[in-house]
Amino acid sequence: MEIKTHLLAHGPLLGTPLEIEDGKSAIVKLVAIENMVVDEERLVHGGFAFGLADYAAMLAVNDPNVVIGGANVRFTAPVKRGDIMIAEAKVIQEIKRKRLIEVEVKVDNKQVLTGEITCFVLEKHVLSR
Repeated sequence: MEIKTHLLAHGPLLGTPLEIEDGKSAIVKLVAIENMVVDEERLVHGGFAFGLADYAAMLAVNDPNVVIGGANVRFTAPVKRGDIMIAEAKVIQEIKRKRLIEVEVKVDNKQVLTGEITCFVLEKHVLSR
């Protein structure tokens, strides 16, 4: 399992890769920590589940120049502090530089996010001139 993209990704915020199949799929794990909590009920901000799904999509493509172009996701259940989120991402379509990735995030086998992320593989890094 060689990671080729997002090499400086911080595991406690974006997740820990468990499996990567270049250009096909990825599975990433993220533990919901205290810094993600937004209220006294221990609710975790949805952006962390989305960030996990995004990171899994990037790893499914696993190219140094992959970027997100858009997303269509639904949040289907809440996440709370201490939950272990598992994201699965699968490349379902590849047209030239465009990739469509199906994503799903679960906690204890219960879906908390589902949808599709559109990515593009650029010729050079998005910040290169």
